[in-house]
Amino acid sequence: MVRISVDIDSCIGAGQCVLSAPEVFDQDDDGIVMVLDGEPAEPVAEDVRLAGRICPSQAITVHED
Repeated sequence: MVRISVDIDSCIGAGQCVLSAPEVFDQDDDGIVMVLDGEPAEPVAEDVRLAGRICPSQAITVHED
């Protein structure tokens, strides 16, 4: 299982997370990341890991449990 934490102060609104895992991430009106599911099911876990790796501001942390 994976858990997600985000540092909204670091987010620059690039939107790569939303493109990688739209079931898990969205953006608010200012473009800042919002987590829709903080503990996503395994079928989307690899998409979440990718989002964490490609986030240009490293605002997303994926915790492996």
